[in-house]
Amino acid sequence: MSANLSELPRCVADATPRRQSPRRRALRLADLAVDALIAEALLTPKPALVDRRGSGAHRDLDLPRLLRSARSLHGAFLEMAMLAEGREPDQALREDLALLGRAGECDMLVATGGSNAHRGAIWVIGLLVAAQAMSGADATPGEVAAQAGCIAAFPDRHAPPQDLHGARACRRYGVRGARGEACAGFPHVVDVGLPAMWTARAHGIDETCARLDALMAIMASLDDTCLLHRGGLPALEAAQSGARAVLAAGGSSTTAGWRALLRLDADLLTRHASPGGCADLLAACVFLDRAQPSAARNVSSTRV
Repeated sequence: MSANLSELPRCVADATPRRQSPRRRALRLADLAVDALIAEALLTPKPALVDRRGSGAHRDLDLPRLLRSARSLHGAFLEMAMLAEGREPDQALREDLALLGRAGECDMLVATGGSNAHRGAIWVIGLLVAAQAMSGADATPGEVAAQAGCIAAFPDRHAPPQDLHGARACRRYGVRGARGEACAGFPHVVDVGLPAMWTARAHGIDETCARLDALMAIMASLDDTCLLHRGGLPALEAAQSGARAVLAAGGSSTTAGWRALLRLDADLLTRHASPGGCADLLAACVFLDRAQPSAARNVSSTRV
């Protein structure tokens, strides 16, 4: 006859695993999502992006506004996580998540006074929050990103007609943009950004420089539609070559790499071009890294 939990010795009862409630798991994912956006915002120095130094190439954003925007999205991420748990990728889920994303965008605009601080991040992080909720705590970043790609592959039939900057850049320059990156399973996160971050940590580099190196690795190859919108191909090429120069110099933790990073910052500021898509994918790296169980995260950080 099985014993009642209350009748077991205290040490045995304490060792019995307790399954978190769906809301508690969703709360954790929403917390991690907001924390990832805050970590990206605070990371300094980022080329032409809002950070602790100032507004970068942005005229309608600053750090306090960016932080308010990140915190305003907690409710949307919470609802996305709760909605997705136990579901499989399908048309209905895609459209339900899109509806929550649009509500989150309204919250963001209220928090920022009308500035678009995180529209791209709502798409990227929202998909990954939902995919993590569907995949479970033991899923690898690659598995979560692949699940997110399955969701993104379904069209949103109820999306209001919009002609956004990113969509125009995709048409003009023939790049795949944020939706293409998502449908492919976020390769710039899984195959580029996270390995760069983990490699830097494995070599004893501090977390600030590890994240900056991840940003540089993403920027070196991503066809960032934010850069294309603001400065065309010259801005994109300048960002990619400048990021490669930072990495070739040994990364941001070296004197030469730090100087190359500051030169890239100055160049993009002159062009009034901000790599916002790269920043969104860096936040995705931070989210997926933190969402792993601590044991798995320790293993990941030692990979080279």
